[in-house]
Amino acid sequence: MFLAPLLLALLFWLATWPPSMPSYASVRANWQPSESWLYDRDGQLLDSMRVDFSRRRLEWVAIDKIAPQLRESVVAAEDRGFLWHRGVDWTAVAGSIRDRLGGRRSRGASTLTMQLAGFLAPQLARPGARGTWEKARQMRAAMAIENHWSKDEILEAYLNLAGFRGEAQGVAAASQSLFGKPPAQLSSDEAAILTALLPNPQAYPSIVARRACRIATLADKTPFGSSEVENRFDSTNIGRVLDKREPNGGEQACTQIIARAAEALGPTRTVTSDPDLAPHLAAKLLPKPGMRVKTTIDTAIQRTAVTALRRQLIGLGDQRARDGAVIVVENGSGEVLAYVGGVGGDSTAAQVDGADALRQAGSTLKPFLYAAAIERGYLTAASILDDSPVQLDTASGLYVPQNYDRAFKGPVSARSALAGSLNVPAVRTLLLVGVEPFRDRLWDIGYRGLTEDGDYYGFSLALGSAEVTLLEQANAFRTLANGGNWSPLRIKAGEAMGTVRSIVNPAAAWIVADMLADPGARARTFGLDSALRLPFWAAVKTGTSKAMRDNWCIGFSDRYTVAVWIGNLEGDSMRAVSGTSGAAPVWREVMLALHHDRPGREPRRPTGIEARTISFAKAIEPPRREYFLTGTAQSRLAEAPAEAGRPHISAPIMGSVFALDPDIPLDRQRIRVNVAGAVAGHRLLLDKYDLGVADAPHLLLPVPGIHVLTLVDAGGRVVDQVRFSVR
Repeated sequence: MFLAPLLLALLFWLATWPPSMPSYASVRANWQPSESWLYDRDGQLLDSMRVDFSRRRLEWVAIDKIAPQLRESVVAAEDRGFLWHRGVDWTAVAGSIRDRLGGRRSRGASTLTMQLAGFLAPQLARPGARGTWEKARQMRAAMAIENHWSKDEILEAYLNLAGFRGEAQGVAAASQSLFGKPPAQLSSDEAAILTALLPNPQAYPSIVARRACRIATLADKTPFGSSEVENRFDSTNIGRVLDKREPNGGEQACTQIIARAAEALGPTRTVTSDPDLAPHLAAKLLPKPGMRVKTTIDTAIQRTAVTALRRQLIGLGDQRARDGAVIVVENGSGEVLAYVGGVGGDSTAAQVDGADALRQAGSTLKPFLYAAAIERGYLTAASILDDSPVQLDTASGLYVPQNYDRAFKGPVSARSALAGSLNVPAVRTLLLVGVEPFRDRLWDIGYRGLTEDGDYYGFSLALGSAEVTLLEQANAFRTLANGGNWSPLRIKAGEAMGTVRSIVNPAAAWIVADMLADPGARARTFGLDSALRLPFWAAVKTGTSKAMRDNWCIGFSDRYTVAVWIGNLEGDSMRAVSGTSGAAPVWREVMLALHHDRPGREPRRPTGIEARTISFAKAIEPPRREYFLTGTAQSRLAEAPAEAGRPHISAPIMGSVFALDPDIPLDRQRIRVNVAGAVAGHRLLLDKYDLGVADAPHLLLPVPGIHVLTLVDAGGRVVDQVRFSVR
């Protein structure tokens, strides 16, 4: 007769067998925040990055880091018997059964431990799992937890795993998103609001506010369970409840709670203590949730760079330029002190990292070209270069370099050509160095976007047709600041300094830096009082890419290198932005801030350099003191006479194509022939027809077809020949 009850009890026991409950230690160890955090060199928060978008979880918060007001409020509202029961509040269970049998609304009997069991084993809390069998399993799971966990551990885990407003899971995410503070700093009103969210996190703000008011009012007056709170949330009870509070503050306190809840839960409410100083760097260094990365960034310098860039972009306006980026590097250590990939604002591509995006370099590669020419002995800083029109025959057609202002200066020194960023002298210098050797030099100095051989870039490489990043620019110029020694940048704190490689001859690097720091040499292009001139020593180079898509300003002092880019990340051209009105003002502002305590100093001159006072024939430039590699010094310089050059046809050049315009009379359309060098006694032939002496002016009447123009010496030997066509 006892067998049937025993079998039923056994079946019930087996049917309600709970899932295995993990230990407190394993739950805490397996906690995975949805965020990762980026810190500066001193451990201050720079930025955070949301990596896991399934839910928002911050760090696990220990029980002693949660405001006592919240702990007491939650226990009072959700589980008044928490401190004495062993997982199941049998008194509440009995009351629930009594209400159900009496046909009344059943009070909830779920304890904090039972709710925690549902968090740890979601199958116990799935929708519809509210029947007797499921409830019994949840009770047994709660009792298993109580056998191995302390009360503090249970309450701590509950507050970290509970869902609050929106996607916030855990008290840290809720406290931060709603009130912008950590859980330890919650006030009594804020604790009441968070507690009021637990029964229904997505409830209307007005409902949550009334719950919070009731919880704050009753917490110290009347012990109650969650069912009592739920059943008594109606406006008619508020006045009666307020009567139980102090006579001179109850109504006012409740009004404050309602206002605070409306503010925190409003649809436009966004509260955060995240400084949001380096979002692009955070995206770069925080690929996985839960990461905490300490960087070399200096928060004060980062703020300065952000402010300077934002101010300049606002001043330019979105019709001129929308985006920018700034990198600040300490020369000696290679530590990145500021990394600004953009500042948002009017940007239409705010998520793109402007500091690490490939963009055309413009004239910023010229210092490395001149350094290569100087160290090889092809040029000195005083060498005279011809800034006059030139046409070069390439595999893809004619290449006709132009200066930024479309004007030509004639004979200029290499110092003036570099400091003034003249294009034609740079192309002539590239002819001396060679495209392939220059491409290899740029690769060695860290420009890893140059993945093609020299022929791919051609002569335009002298003018920056290659794509580079701002980070690469900063480190390349830092190499000049360090006497030609290159090492990788460091951006994570504690990283060992990488291998140092000597790339540029130290003496050549010093001379090029001196050329870039010379305000007089750049005066013909930029004026004497541009944004490039600082009240202390600094070397600087600007650059503008094709079609005004990119504007650069990179420069260094003895201690810091600052690199700035201004442009549009979507690739459209800027408007009315010059080399000194775009990136240069940002560079200047950051450099002045960096050196507020100590001006930049001219670097020590290395061995292998000779100083000499020089003068120029025909007053090409005023006399000055100039620096040379030992053994290459000259006291007086003059432009080479025209007859010293090899006789050759300079125009038209090989491969030229001329098109006749039917709207212009034929006799008004002529092709000019130019011959350079010592051409006395030489003659010109067009398709074997003798045009006469080469040193006389010649204007050809164009005839459709392919033509061959030949230069022959007095003995009839072919000296030069070009082929061109007329259509």
